[in-house]
Amino acid sequence: MSLELIGITVLWIFLYGYLIVASIDFGAGFFAYYARVSKQEHIMSQLINRYLSPVWEVTNVFFVFFFVGLIGFFPDTAYYFGTALLIPGSVGIILLAIRGAFYAFGNYGSKNSTFFLFLYGATGLLIPAALSTALTISEGGFLDVSDNNVVFLAKELFTSPYSWSVVVLAIVSVLYISASFLTYYADRAEDMESRGIMRKFSLLWSAPTIVASLMVFVALREHNPEHFQNAIDIWWMFGLSLVFFMIATFLVYQKKMFGIGFIMVMLQFFFAFFGYGASHLPYILYPYITIEGSVVNETMGTALVVVFIAGLLLLIPSLYLLMRLFLFDADYIKGKK
Repeated sequence: MSLELIGITVLWIFLYGYLIVASIDFGAGFFAYYARVSKQEHIMSQLINRYLSPVWEVTNVFFVFFFVGLIGFFPDTAYYFGTALLIPGSVGIILLAIRGAFYAFGNYGSKNSTFFLFLYGATGLLIPAALSTALTISEGGFLDVSDNNVVFLAKELFTSPYSWSVVVLAIVSVLYISASFLTYYADRAEDMESRGIMRKFSLLWSAPTIVASLMVFVALREHNPEHFQNAIDIWWMFGLSLVFFMIATFLVYQKKMFGIGFIMVMLQFFFAFFGYGASHLPYILYPYITIEGSVVNETMGTALVVVFIAGLLLLIPSLYLLMRLFLFDADYIKGKK
């Protein structure tokens, strides 16, 4: 395996980690607001807060690792994406700041404010929508490059069917992943009322997730036929994703093995996400940046690979300890400490 392929694979693993961890966090904020407005806060709020309290601060570690590594491995991405993501990236940063401010205000007694909870829940859906534009832009057609000047074609982005299909997929995926995890978490906490509510949400958002995925494929066929054909060539990865989706939905519907069900959800998105990434290669930004043409020199690349693999090996055990000591501690999960 070449250096650049190892590099992009490690970065994609970080992005996949962010997809799962951040989706749970973002979706939990939405469900917390839903519990408030539906007068079910007395049922769900404690469960959601027990999850969010130890986790929210580490969510963006995966995100930071990915973007720092992307620029480190492939310096050309800073030049092109720096212009392309100026608007959506700025929106995403503002939304992240608003989301973080919720915790700051919460510490000073405003946590019971419905307005701040609304901001927290709304940003949980708007942030993935804003960040998903990076994947959209990578398909090409949204930049005009001439005389070494990069011009972002905002009108094309906001009127593109493919762009909006990706946004829809990002939002429904967040809700589906989060609901699936919180169903399992409620089951572990022996909180049957919360489990019943989250189970319904998991089933509710399962079908829209598949429909949105099909919408993305249909739009991709028109927007980037080359990428679409590459995806068809590795259809088995997307087929496995569908199989794991069906298993996860069946287990949730049968009200059993919720932990295995969430693992199936993770595998569903693993194969879909890596199938998308593999079919996108060798391009990072179509048609301007490829992994072979823009990779950093071999010495720096090797050093970055070693550092990021070490970071991955450190981060995964850290998350495991976080889950063992807090999230799934027998007393903590039941609210006894």
